[in-house]
Amino acid sequence: MTRRAFLKWLLSLGAVAAAFGIGLWRGWFGAVNRSSEQGGSSASPSPEPAPPEADHNAGETGPLLTLLILSDPHINPDLPEHSKHLAQALEDMKRLPNPPDSVVITGDLTDYGRKQDYQELRKVLGRFELPPLYANMGNHDYYDIWINEQGQFNREGMPNGKSDADSRESFLNFMGQEKPYRDVWIKGVHLILLSQEAYVEERPEVGEGAWYSDQQMAWFKEQMEQHKDGKPAFVMIHQPLPPAGQDGGSHRLIRANEFRDIVRDCPNVFVFSGHQHQDFTNGMNHYVKETFHWFHNSSVSRVMNRRYENARPEAAQGLYVEVYEDRVLLKGREFSDGTWIAEADWLVELARGA
Repeated sequence: MTRRAFLKWLLSLGAVAAAFGIGLWRGWFGAVNRSSEQGGSSASPSPEPAPPEADHNAGETGPLLTLLILSDPHINPDLPEHSKHLAQALEDMKRLPNPPDSVVITGDLTDYGRKQDYQELRKVLGRFELPPLYANMGNHDYYDIWINEQGQFNREGMPNGKSDADSRESFLNFMGQEKPYRDVWIKGVHLILLSQEAYVEERPEVGEGAWYSDQQMAWFKEQMEQHKDGKPAFVMIHQPLPPAGQDGGSHRLIRANEFRDIVRDCPNVFVFSGHQHQDFTNGMNHYVKETFHWFHNSSVSRVMNRRYENARPEAAQGLYVEVYEDRVLLKGREFSDGTWIAEADWLVELARGA
């Protein structure tokens, strides 16, 4: 099956075209194995961004915790620009005001979840002395089921002798985890990483959505019980939530109503999603205030405009986060030139008296 035919079939699913746009999918699926080819949300308005030049650390010794949050590196040895962009982000850590205590990647570590993708990712990471790295799975980390032994897309042959379980095992082996989801406390701050647990080989109905099991949701509820007293929680997802009051479908977090119920009574929850690759400078609302603070991260590999076009191929973006006793500072970073992004600069005061 040709790549063009495979793309046409994917777009015929409707949800793909509606949620993601033709341009993004053409860019991704047009890039698989070049060598073988040659041979939104309802919510209250966000507060105004904090001035990028403001001194938020005045009078303090420093933040309790700093994080570098990246999304969608889509590592693929056939796309060296993706490896270049991730390397730029990791090299840029040397210029940050406070060294990150952790690097967090919110899904789509790889383009297709292949062995060579993880090998390339390990190669890039191995070039740097890094703080602890944590990650969850995105839909692209399950894509190996679409690719045959010749390195070409084969819809008719799906799963092409592979399985969703194989994809999970590849991720777990790479990260050294027992389950796709996990949590960790760093300097007294709680990071919770939810993770897509199945794709279309096991559950055809999920499409490109994030399916979480009963076990994961019960575990998540248990974790959040610790935060009803107001302790901040930083929750990482890949696919974004649908509008409030709805469960999600393809390209969204599926059990969204339950997710919102779990975090509703916890006053200082920060949620970070990826998947959409939207440029911090394109006018999209990247910060949504519900009962929690929800940030739509950009992408370190392919930064998209609102038509899902990679109009600035040199761009590579992510979030730098500083956690203080009474507030959280979040700043968008352009890794290609080591500059702050004025449109992505937020100061969130933590709720007190919970």
